[in-house]
Amino acid sequence: MKNCRFLIAMVIALTVSMAVSAQLRWTQPLDGEWKFVKHYVAPGHTADKAWKTVTIPHSWNAQDGCTPHYYRGEGTYLTHFDAPTGIDGKRVILHFEGVSQHAWVYVNGQLAGEHKGSFTAFNADATPYLKDKDNELMVRVTNAKDETIIPLAGDFTVFGGIYRPVHIEVVPKNGITVNDHGSKGVYIKQNEVNAQQAKLEVLAKVDLTAKMKNSLKLRVTAVGPDGQVAGSFTGGTMLRGSDFYSVKLPVTINNPHLWNGKKDAAMYRFVVELLDGNKLLDQVTQETGLRSFYIDHNKGFFLNGESYPLRGVNRHQDRKEKGWAITKADHDEDMAMIKEIGANTIRLAHYPHSQYFYSLCDREGMLVWAEIPFIEKATVNCPEFDENACEMLIELIRQSYNHPSIFCWSLYNETGAGTNPELLISRLNDLAHREDPTRVTVGATNNAGRPENQIPDVVGHNTYPGWYWDNPENMKWTIAWNYKPDSGKSIAISEYGAGASIKQHDQHIKKAPKTDGEWHPEEWQATVHEVNYRIIDENPQVWGSFVWNMFDFASAGRHEGDALGINDKGLCTYDRKVRKDAFYFYKAQWNPEPMVHICSKRHTERDEAVTDVKVYSNCKNPVLTVNGTAYALVNKGYNTWVATGVQLKLGANEAVVVTDEGATDSCGWVLNK
Repeated sequence: MKNCRFLIAMVIALTVSMAVSAQLRWTQPLDGEWKFVKHYVAPGHTADKAWKTVTIPHSWNAQDGCTPHYYRGEGTYLTHFDAPTGIDGKRVILHFEGVSQHAWVYVNGQLAGEHKGSFTAFNADATPYLKDKDNELMVRVTNAKDETIIPLAGDFTVFGGIYRPVHIEVVPKNGITVNDHGSKGVYIKQNEVNAQQAKLEVLAKVDLTAKMKNSLKLRVTAVGPDGQVAGSFTGGTMLRGSDFYSVKLPVTINNPHLWNGKKDAAMYRFVVELLDGNKLLDQVTQETGLRSFYIDHNKGFFLNGESYPLRGVNRHQDRKEKGWAITKADHDEDMAMIKEIGANTIRLAHYPHSQYFYSLCDREGMLVWAEIPFIEKATVNCPEFDENACEMLIELIRQSYNHPSIFCWSLYNETGAGTNPELLISRLNDLAHREDPTRVTVGATNNAGRPENQIPDVVGHNTYPGWYWDNPENMKWTIAWNYKPDSGKSIAISEYGAGASIKQHDQHIKKAPKTDGEWHPEEWQATVHEVNYRIIDENPQVWGSFVWNMFDFASAGRHEGDALGINDKGLCTYDRKVRKDAFYFYKAQWNPEPMVHICSKRHTERDEAVTDVKVYSNCKNPVLTVNGTAYALVNKGYNTWVATGVQLKLGANEAVVVTDEGATDSCGWVLNK
């Protein structure tokens, strides 16, 4: 009875404090219509007649981002807003989730903030410049190449614009900071987590304009996945950092409900309140899942003490005719397709992705490889470049710290090209460990001999046997060459795959086509994945594998397959409308829901009367009929079934596969001669 009263009291207290918090800080979107012009407009010179109306998120490369000479230059955005009501004693912050790639923010003609980097959030303090009504907000943006901003290179388009949402945030002047590199100012460190107990440390960084630090304390209320209060903790130790006062509080949760990936993505809600004596100054709520993980050099990835092989995909964030300016609905669709294929991990390449998508990964139990865009080369002897790379890593870590899905911080991708990046990567590695000692560091390389590969905790290999070199079977060589049983350096296959056009087909292809040519038959992509994945899956020491790529994406310099400016290695088309055959190969491996898929169904026009038919199915006994005639399907392993000697008739043909589990598929082919 006593425990029941305690829980009831805590729920009431939590409800009251959350109601109070609604008066302490609030957020409103700055979406809707903005004005935009594709050149620089000086503050105070807004009478430019070239303004066009756009909506945020927006990218000026939505249409030309797949062309070789897409626009990389300046643009200017303009909107007006009234100051929020009830802001006495408050600060008014403009929160930008992502602007590419260098931004200057002006409020009523005054510079309120500046940010260098396309992929992380930043804040601009509008408070000193506000009027009650009709405040002018101007944002100058450029995505021009800049030798001081990463990335300097990369096989993807650098879309320009305010491509993620913008918000007005009203916060207390004395409270949890909004100035810590775009973060929420609250960090939940998971020191030791198991089924019996979770030992945590909650840190809140605090901005103070009044002398109250001696009486400051934290109250942390943990609400479990079941909605019940799992504990409340009050106290804290004051720390003085370089920029902030901080309050740190140890928190212990007994018998925690663990975040266990796709099996059970249980999330806790932590209500963090800053108190001056008994006075509530501020409140921030953060979600996280309680989990532990480690990578065994010989046995792979372990989650909460159990083997959990990571098998998944890479993802780029752009879309056809939108570029990077995608919506929550677009993020949701991407996640739904990744769930459909059955992946349990995502490498969010080659830069920090939207916080909304990281949260989707939390809720869906996807393990996440998060990385900064240090790609291929660096600016040599350039302190500004080094500082920008370090700042990007700090922003990624602090803004994403509480996402349980993230298990590693990736420091680089395919560096080299004569730039000798070891010193910078060592600096980044040390920085990541200082910022977050609970996660591992990783790098992705396409050259096993590079010295920087010895710096991070683990390494991933970008390798394309059967596409850029030799044949698919040589994935065996990649793994054997890079995995050294006594080295202690665990490996992953961070990229592998092949290009494919859904409009191009060849039933007899035996080797890779010209990879930078205009002929990328869909059948070869499927073959490469079948062989590569079988070899990966037979090597348990490979702790993770990531298909390149889940979706086709913009790469302005390419002209191959059937498209201009597209990297066509995706398992799905750029517009997300078509799942390629290789998508269904992985679905047959990873998604236990009964399924069947007939390959080469888009090869509708045929010239050969006798053919083989390949089917992907995780069912026990799929049955193929063509024009009413049954053909035996033989399991070749990895849920790949083949019928040989299938006879087509002149004109229209119908193929149907049915299974005992109720999964079916069908298609039509036309024999022309």
